[in-house]
Amino acid sequence: MREPLIIDCFAGGGGASVGIEMALGRSVDIAINHDENAIIMHEANHPETIHLTEDIFKVDLKKYIEDRKVGLLWASPDCTGYSKAKGSQPRSASIRMLPWSVYKHAKAISPAVIIMENVEEIQQWGPLDEEGKVIKERRGEEYQKFISAMKSLGYTFDSKELIAADYGAPTTRKRWYAIFRKDGKAIKWPEQTHSKDGNGLLKWVPCCDYIDWSDLGEPISKRTKPIAQSTVERINKGIERYVCSNPYIVSDKRAYDYLSKYYEKDSEQKMCTFITKYYHTCVGQPVTEPIHTITTSSGHFGLVTAFLIKYYGTGGGQRVTKPLATITTKDRFGLVSGVIEIDGEKYVLKDIFLRMLKPSELKLMQGFPEDYIIDRDKNFNKYPLAEQTARIGNSVVPIMAQKLVEVNCPELKIGVRIPNLVIKEEANNQLKFA
Repeated sequence: MREPLIIDCFAGGGGASVGIEMALGRSVDIAINHDENAIIMHEANHPETIHLTEDIFKVDLKKYIEDRKVGLLWASPDCTGYSKAKGSQPRSASIRMLPWSVYKHAKAISPAVIIMENVEEIQQWGPLDEEGKVIKERRGEEYQKFISAMKSLGYTFDSKELIAADYGAPTTRKRWYAIFRKDGKAIKWPEQTHSKDGNGLLKWVPCCDYIDWSDLGEPISKRTKPIAQSTVERINKGIERYVCSNPYIVSDKRAYDYLSKYYEKDSEQKMCTFITKYYHTCVGQPVTEPIHTITTSSGHFGLVTAFLIKYYGTGGGQRVTKPLATITTKDRFGLVSGVIEIDGEKYVLKDIFLRMLKPSELKLMQGFPEDYIIDRDKNFNKYPLAEQTARIGNSVVPIMAQKLVEVNCPELKIGVRIPNLVIKEEANNQLKFA
């Protein structure tokens, strides 16, 4: 008897698919997405899957499943029509209709289990006015219609808002998860394993575990092009918050080896670091926390590393009880000379290193396995960095898919996931296989 099929609708770059694979030891059988760029990334990681680059409303899944049963259908419709990040901007009515495609396919092929993921604001899904704005008095109306329609097909239903960091992912992304099933079995939710403070559980996984410390970026004192004033202000506030108070001291040897390219090694050095954000009014976050929600836009997270040297003398600095002075890129004027006390010793800020977080780092912070391919397609054509980041930002956190599928579909498990073959280019243009 052949195994029941697994289908990933809105498959994207494959966050849910690889999470399912981590849970069951098998690839999804069918992956659907209208975006060809997303599908070819998915193909690089799931070559055995049938890939359909089609409109989710128009695709005829009955043609592909023939007489086989569907054990699991995963669906993560585009969330931009509901997200609070959209603010008061007009919503797309077509995007907000996407969950109804799940109803269409549920009615046609009757999966035993359906798991959905979206932003929590989907629960406020209601009709729009003539300007494309949500009618406040009717919030939740369309959501309730959708849930009722799914129940009319014989599905039981439950939903929860879950934070990925609570289940071991190094990101605090929060999402609405819904489970529908019509096989007579109970809906289950994975047990929480982590918490922010670790009271009785493991502590949240910090994003500093996934930073490439062999690359700190460029010191701003060496830059020829001035940094934007808004960036200066963000860095300034971040240093005040995350360096002058409870700083994270970088202990990784690779960081100090990197520093030696610009400065001689000195036993009286320390480096403190934090992550700055380049959107809205956010200042940033400490690297001791999981990464905050990764977006589809590149350049939203930057790594800031403050290079400190031992403070001698009595002048030329300022105390941390006041906001730090403006950072300047002109070496002859010096950088902020804030006097910072660490373990009873005083240091001053000598320089600041800055770079964007790389897609390879964001991938791990989103919970993807290290071997997951995001930088090329199946034909070894390179992906632009912006495309890589977009796929990550659009993805389901794989660990969440893994946890939800493990407890609800154990009968579909056939083994363990086999990692992709990792191919790395060495400096001498040779290929390394791992």
